[in-house]
Amino acid sequence: MERSNPVTNKKLTYAKSDVLIGITAHLIAVTFMVRRLDKEDEEHRSMSFHRLLAAFLKSPGLESPGPKSHGLKSSSLSIALLFGPFLGLANAQAYEPPRTADGKVDFSGVWQVLNTANNNLEPQGGRAAQMMREGPAGPVPVKELVALGATGAVPASLGVVEGGAIPYKEEALAKRDENAANWITQDPEVRCYLPGIPRATYMPHPFQIVQNEGVLFFNYSYAGAVRNVALSDPGPAPIDSWMGESWARWEDDTLVITTTGQHDRTWFDRAGNYHSDMMTVVERFTRTSDHTIDYSATMTDEQVFTRPWTIRMPLYKRVGNDANMLKFDCVEYVEELMYGHLRKEPLD
Repeated sequence: MERSNPVTNKKLTYAKSDVLIGITAHLIAVTFMVRRLDKEDEEHRSMSFHRLLAAFLKSPGLESPGPKSHGLKSSSLSIALLFGPFLGLANAQAYEPPRTADGKVDFSGVWQVLNTANNNLEPQGGRAAQMMREGPAGPVPVKELVALGATGAVPASLGVVEGGAIPYKEEALAKRDENAANWITQDPEVRCYLPGIPRATYMPHPFQIVQNEGVLFFNYSYAGAVRNVALSDPGPAPIDSWMGESWARWEDDTLVITTTGQHDRTWFDRAGNYHSDMMTVVERFTRTSDHTIDYSATMTDEQVFTRPWTIRMPLYKRVGNDANMLKFDCVEYVEELMYGHLRKEPLD
C-alpha cells in the first residue's frame, strides 16, 4: 500500500493555494477589465469573458495529468462556479435601444462614418494623389493635383467590402479602371452632383435621421441631399433619379431600407467603382449602443456584378455642438469649374 508523504502533501497544499490565489486575482482583474469595455459592445464583452475563463480553466497548471491534479481540477470547478454569475450578468446586459412611441427602434440623430470608404470601398495602399502618372523614377501626381501636396494625398485603407473585392464582370472591371483613370473629370462628386445610395452614407459629411411613427427622413449635409423613405413598398419608381426611391421595413429591431430607381451616373467612391441603372440596394441599420449603428448595404446588379456583394461599417452619433449639422452647399463652389469658360473673358 502506498504511504502518504507529509512533506509532499504539504507542498501540494501550498501549490494549490498559490494557484487558487493567482487564478482568483486574475479573474477579478479580468472581470473589472471586461466590465470597463464600452457599453456599446455587450456581445463582445460576454464572448471575451467566456474565452478568458475557458483559457484559465484549460491552462497546463490546471489540467496536469495524474491523480494528484484532481484537487486542482476540483478547485478550478469551484472557481468557475464562483465566477459563473458574471457570465450570466454579461449576457443579461444586452443593449436596449431607445424607441419611438410605436415601439420601433429610434435612429434619430446626426451620424457620420469615421473611415475613408469614399476614397475606395476596396482595400488600397496610400499614394500621393487620387490620380497618378508615370514619372522619371516612378508614379507622380497628375499635373492638376501636384499643387495640393499632402492635402491631396490618399491614405491607405483596409476597405469595407465583405470578402475584400467587388465582384465585377470582366468587361465591367475594365470600365471601372477607365473611370479611375479619369476621376477628375468623371466623378460626380467633383461637380457636386447628388451622391446616390449608399455613397451618401459614408461621404466625409454628416447626415441626420428624423424618425417618428409616420416619418423616416434622411437629411444629408452634402449638397443638400435628402431622402424621404416610404414606410411601405410604393412599387416601381416612376423615373430614375440621383437618390432613387427608398422604402423601409423591419426585421426585428433592424431597420431595412430598399432603394431602386437610381440612374447610372452615381459612383460608389472616388476609385471609379460604379453600377448600372438596374441596381438594387438593401441597407440594414442596427443600433449597437447609444452612439453607434452597425450599417451594411448589399448591392445587386446583374449587368455589372457576378453576384450580390455587401459593405459594412459602423456609424457614429455626433453629440454636443457637433450635432448641429451645417450644410455643405457645394453647388456654388463648383460654378467656376463648370461655367467659368462661359465668361466673356475667361480667367487664366
